[in-house]
Amino acid sequence: MPTYAVRAPLVRWLGDEAARAAADLGPYRLLDVGCGEMPYSPLFESHAREIVGLDSVPNPHASLLGPIEAIPAPDASFDVVLCAQVLEHVDDPARGVRELHRVTRPGGRVLLATHGTMVYHPNPVDFWRWTGAGLERLFGENGEWGSVTVSAGSGTASSLAMLNAIYLEHVLRRTPLRPVRGPVVSVLNRVARALDRHVTLLRDERPGTLAANYHVVAERAA
Repeated sequence: MPTYAVRAPLVRWLGDEAARAAADLGPYRLLDVGCGEMPYSPLFESHAREIVGLDSVPNPHASLLGPIEAIPAPDASFDVVLCAQVLEHVDDPARGVRELHRVTRPGGRVLLATHGTMVYHPNPVDFWRWTGAGLERLFGENGEWGSVTVSAGSGTASSLAMLNAIYLEHVLRRTPLRPVRGPVVSVLNRVARALDRHVTLLRDERPGTLAANYHVVAERAA
């Protein structure tokens, strides 16, 4: 999978956070913002008493219709709000974060993931890329949060491998070498993951590093 550096860490993180939220909050009401086909629901189903999908376009998986900047739900109506791989497509991220805060109950939390380094991917638009410091500032200026924690989903080697894998897969599938694209991408991912695991300088955010994705846990002040 060319985007392994985003998808694998994201699924692990969401699985951990789904269970941690249940331990902290009990069975919770979850809002999935920009839900699409709700691919992450299986990670939450055993912990949530209700999962509500929101999408900005008509979607049979969503029971709410509207943009993140104007969520059609009452104040403080959800214990956990999930916003996965949506913020980069949002017209007004600051307003969107304020809405995430508004619909989260005091003591509840927002789980947000968005890209750091990624190829241009309009769906239907693609506006933003983030750094950890940028996300901390975005949340800090938009809502009264008790805490905001931002972490990189993967390190520099994995992010570089992802970018190379995307283009390599794109080229190979148009040549007689198409059958080898899967094994080649798999090797790239494994080598990069091992490098990130053993070299601290490739993992921590500092000048010169890359992160394919960021994970945010923002807890609303009780």
